[in-house]
Amino acid sequence: MNDWYVAVNGQQEGPLTREQLRQNRLAGIYTAQTLVWTQGFDNWREIDRCRELSEESLPPPPKGQGRADEIDYVINGNEMQFVEIELDPRESVVAEAGAMMYMTNEIRMETVFGDGSEAANTPFLERMLGAGKRLITGEGLFTTLFTHTGTGKGRIAFAAPYPGKIIALDLKEYQGKLVCQKDAFLCAAKGVAIGIEFQKKIGTALFGGEGFIMQKLEGDGMIFVHAGGTIIQRELSHGETLRFDTGCLVALTRDVAYDIEYVGGVKSAIFGGEGFFFAKVTGPGHIWLQSMPFSRLAGRIHRAAPQNNAGFSSKGEGSVLGGLGNIFQR
Repeated sequence: MNDWYVAVNGQQEGPLTREQLRQNRLAGIYTAQTLVWTQGFDNWREIDRCRELSEESLPPPPKGQGRADEIDYVINGNEMQFVEIELDPRESVVAEAGAMMYMTNEIRMETVFGDGSEAANTPFLERMLGAGKRLITGEGLFTTLFTHTGTGKGRIAFAAPYPGKIIALDLKEYQGKLVCQKDAFLCAAKGVAIGIEFQKKIGTALFGGEGFIMQKLEGDGMIFVHAGGTIIQRELSHGETLRFDTGCLVALTRDVAYDIEYVGGVKSAIFGGEGFFFAKVTGPGHIWLQSMPFSRLAGRIHRAAPQNNAGFSSKGEGSVLGGLGNIFQR
């Protein structure tokens, strides 16, 4: 059995057994970015990128400690969907402000700092730090926690903000972590941590469409993600590459490499209509893409809307007057 070594604050610790590393990761002593090394590695690696130490191989935590609530759900509708979640007594779900559609009588709504995944004894300053990170992604300091306080079953529904699809994802099936675009998250079982994921390459940060920061969802519970139009999934094998419009990315698993690529050729970049850059992902891993990014929808609406503050526009899909209709406007 190989010995393992850990880099903490610039100091090397070890040797440790694989089980010791697992237990320390489970206890929160090591973070997802803690660097480890063992014989056979060509360099130090982040602990959560080692398959030998992956979260799915960790022993389950004691009940009620670190586990997300287990929730049942139904997704309703076609183009404008909503998800109805069924809660048992004391179960909770966390959502972005303004996403709630309806809820039954015995569900209590509470505004909390951050994502509500912290333990009850977490220091206030630590909670403030976690909530402050949400500002970087463009979200608010607060999320809303909905808890079923009665007996029997409680129900609550969350609606999509624009036409598209809602998909339900179980983080246990993706090694406890998914990275998604900033406005894709809709709601999740209590216990799921909503953080930030920095893009390491400056080109991706400046020209990647999704910006320097994306949302990171970690835990072992259900999450619900919304995207525009139709959502497609692709499983990428090791080294397989896919290119697409930068706004079409919805989410990706932890091992997928995300980068941007120049279109190539000034004529193609200027007159091709697709912009100067493509997004590029490289496997192994799973990705989700959307057919109608909200930015594309908003751009079409903006171009179709009157630009001169007129009460109406005579130029439209069914207009026979075209620009001549402006003669009759005051």
